[in-house]
Amino acid sequence: MKIIDIGINLMHRSFNEDREQVVQSAIDAGVSPLIITGTSERSSIIAAKYASKYPGKLYSTAGIHPHDAKSCTPETIKNLEKLAKQDCVVAIGECGLDYNRDFSPRDLQRKYFEAQIQLACETGLPLFLHERDAFEDFYRILEKYKNDISHMVVHCFTGRKEELLAYLGLGCHIGITGWICDERRGKHLIDLVKLIPQDKLMIETDAPFLTPRNLEDKPKDGRNEPRYLVHILDELAYHLDEDMEDLAEQTYKNTKRFFNI
Repeated sequence: MKIIDIGINLMHRSFNEDREQVVQSAIDAGVSPLIITGTSERSSIIAAKYASKYPGKLYSTAGIHPHDAKSCTPETIKNLEKLAKQDCVVAIGECGLDYNRDFSPRDLQRKYFEAQIQLACETGLPLFLHERDAFEDFYRILEKYKNDISHMVVHCFTGRKEELLAYLGLGCHIGITGWICDERRGKHLIDLVKLIPQDKLMIETDAPFLTPRNLEDKPKDGRNEPRYLVHILDELAYHLDEDMEDLAEQTYKNTKRFFNI
């Protein structure tokens, strides 16, 4: 069985002491390759540099998270464009809107979200998307470009039914994380995942965050790892009443096709 983690924050400081071991333990569990999420200009550069050392095992994205939109300039987008030319860089993002925390002014969030969509259209790379409490603006901006974007995935979907159906209507793929394993926050996802066409479904850990709550052998430090993607897949297969091996094969094919890897 092989599965791909489409979103791991591998360059996070919590992995500084054992980053290579984390990658190897994922491979041993059948989770490979891994796609490292870029969330700022700096982190995107570091992610690409690290991923380039492990061709076929690691890939990365290049983008500016809405939290970091306040630090963007037109030069930032030019630098993302340069990064996008590297073989290991397979998507633009993580980009989008986050009105939940508002760490960046909303006008700047919208401005640089749209700039990154335009970059994805120009490069032909897919979009790795983030949205929290900003559905209306997020959808409105995406819809303008829906015919020019090669592929797009709403990473770590945790929203409402109406939002899910709207994203699917735009042709989006949907990324499911360990939220599905959390009976407090993720209970509503149990019914919603059944609405996702299997060819639009992908899985991710968002490690080191979102450790599956119902893991039997929880890590003492609470750190999520890509090897736990197997547990997320198992949980998802249970709720979909699907064979785990079959679901693994489907999500693997979806991911390979989406990122062209």
